[in-house]
Amino acid sequence: MNFLKHNLRWYLPVLTGALILFLWILVKELFGIRNFILPSPLKIAQAAIAERHVLFQSAMITLSGASLGFVTAAIAGILGSMVMALSGNLRLSLYPYILILQMTPMAIFAPVLVIWLGPGLPAVTVITFLICFFPIVANTTQGLISVDKNMVDLFRMINADRGQEVRLLRLPHALPYFLTGLRIAGSIAMIGGITGDLFAGNASGGVGGLGFMVLVYNAQLKIPALWAAGFTACLCGFLFVSVVIALNWFLLHKWHDSIAKSDV
Repeated sequence: MNFLKHNLRWYLPVLTGALILFLWILVKELFGIRNFILPSPLKIAQAAIAERHVLFQSAMITLSGASLGFVTAAIAGILGSMVMALSGNLRLSLYPYILILQMTPMAIFAPVLVIWLGPGLPAVTVITFLICFFPIVANTTQGLISVDKNMVDLFRMINADRGQEVRLLRLPHALPYFLTGLRIAGSIAMIGGITGDLFAGNASGGVGGLGFMVLVYNAQLKIPALWAAGFTACLCGFLFVSVVIALNWFLLHKWHDSIAKSDV
């Protein structure tokens, strides 16, 4: 009984997935839904096997753009947040424009980026960067400026310089905030990569990213393959987020309470 209780986090999602598949098949059979509207799980699995080489190459292309954009956003996010945290006037000057950048629909930016950078990996990377940047810089800035005032006063009492204050106090305090922003960005990085594929992807070498292949399968009315591409994108997203969660655990599990209290 204790074994089952401790492993519910694994069993429950599997059981829920099995129930969803059962209901999917049941609804399709009861209502006679045709495959071009809703293909069966078996048809999708067969299409995934038939298109496995194309889907694998497409996933690697999309992951490349998503990873580059995500890593660039992480580096720029922490550097930008440090600049804004150390200067209140600069923070007041820049933050509204960062917010505007986040709120502007990517459908507006994407065609401009294609004109500037051309279709392919550079444009996809920049689109992913723009999607991932804001949660990282917003969370990290909040962490850097929300240090306990008593601790700041203590550092100044012992004549710590600004660099020591940042390195020994503000950055460790902001690390959980940074990692929270990183987890949010990681969960949407694949969305950024696929959005980039949709607007700026190409098929150099005969295969494009997952977003590009979705357009191709849709145009060819290969609906099971279209669903297979969607599930491949979901799998890539889970792998991406798993890496971020593992990094979060590695950096925090020895000293921060959030790991012990987390459900992840």
